[in-house]
Amino acid sequence: MSTSRPMTRSRALQQRAASLLPGGVDSPVRAFRAVGGDPPFVARALGAYLHDADGNRYLDMFGSWGPMILGHAFPPAVEAIQSAAARSASFGASHADEANLAELVVRCFPSVERLRFVSSGTEACMSAIRLARGFTGRKFIIKFEGCYHGHADSLLVKAGSGIATLGIPGSAGVPEETAMHTLALPYNDLAAVESAFAAYHGQIACIIVEPVVGNAGTILPAPGYLAGLRALTHQHGALLIIDEVMTGFRLSLGGAQQIYGVTPDLTTLGKIVGGGLPCGAFGGRADVMEHLAPLGPVYQAGTLSGNPLAMAAGIATLTHLIEHEHAVYSHLERITRAIAEGVAAIAHERGIPLTTNRIGSMFTWFFTGQPVHDFTSAATSDAASFARFHHAMMDHGIWLPPSQYEAAFVSTEHGDVEVELILEAARKSLT
Repeated sequence: MSTSRPMTRSRALQQRAASLLPGGVDSPVRAFRAVGGDPPFVARALGAYLHDADGNRYLDMFGSWGPMILGHAFPPAVEAIQSAAARSASFGASHADEANLAELVVRCFPSVERLRFVSSGTEACMSAIRLARGFTGRKFIIKFEGCYHGHADSLLVKAGSGIATLGIPGSAGVPEETAMHTLALPYNDLAAVESAFAAYHGQIACIIVEPVVGNAGTILPAPGYLAGLRALTHQHGALLIIDEVMTGFRLSLGGAQQIYGVTPDLTTLGKIVGGGLPCGAFGGRADVMEHLAPLGPVYQAGTLSGNPLAMAAGIATLTHLIEHEHAVYSHLERITRAIAEGVAAIAHERGIPLTTNRIGSMFTWFFTGQPVHDFTSAATSDAASFARFHHAMMDHGIWLPPSQYEAAFVSTEHGDVEVELILEAARKSLT
């Protein structure tokens, strides 16, 4: 597939990158393998729009995969980063902004009594699982099919996201001895979790779950599902880790756990917490977190953890979200509903099978006529139809996530004008 927009410069940049980077990318889904064609190379971004190397403008519907809740180049974050950079990009030593950002996180997430900053969501999830194993003295973990918690070895089992996009069943290079301690179960199936605890009595360290799946497309938890996971972990002495790397600050200030009223033992964060800079965090119960070195025997470290630029961007972003909470989240709800339901209505009018899953400002249009409640049902989607829709929307200036198995995101910079742009593009693209 190819776009009707000028792509000469982007293609040249892609060819150069392919001679230096595997597949020409630093993250697989950027390669457009799932939809075909050449990916535009971004030159700059502002507000709700991306501008490529050929001068094309696109309405951004993936927001750097979630972090850009306030739009690109949010002025307070830009100013904070510039100010921090003038004092040095890295210290390798403690500084006040680590605790300043931590205070904001704890204010928003009451379940987090102590936390530690890291450099990515992958690192946060990997570290939280190591901590859970160290705290419980157990080896096995439960994760769910289609949930992606980063690319650590034990988590690349039925992991959704780029794994699903590329049709890879797992990943080469993950030893069986590592994967054997990961129990991958169907999402939204409490009976399967009960059976696993019975079969591995006293051996399961934790459950890690995306409270709203975002890496197999947007999939919401069934009523009582998260509460059921909480009850089972309590009953069996395991920890509950809620992975809010995507949903944290996105669905509400307190993430999905605030919306669904579930209190985990540990929470992982990323994306928005660093204002779009490389940053993650994991935290939770004080007694669990104090098993980390230097207080306890579980080792975790990082040269760039608590990086001053990331802390500054995170503080600027979370401060704005806290101070303007009602305006931000009510706007996101209204605009995202108009986009998601508007396109769904167009598809329905034209007899095109389309299931729309949405919560807050994240959503997915699945090209299937059946409800999507787990990875198996998501996989009934017509990937070829999605690819055609994706390229048609690109031709009309709308850049959707280049995979049927990824969530779309809306920012506060998306408004009524952008809603109309998307609906008009959809009218021309849904054929």
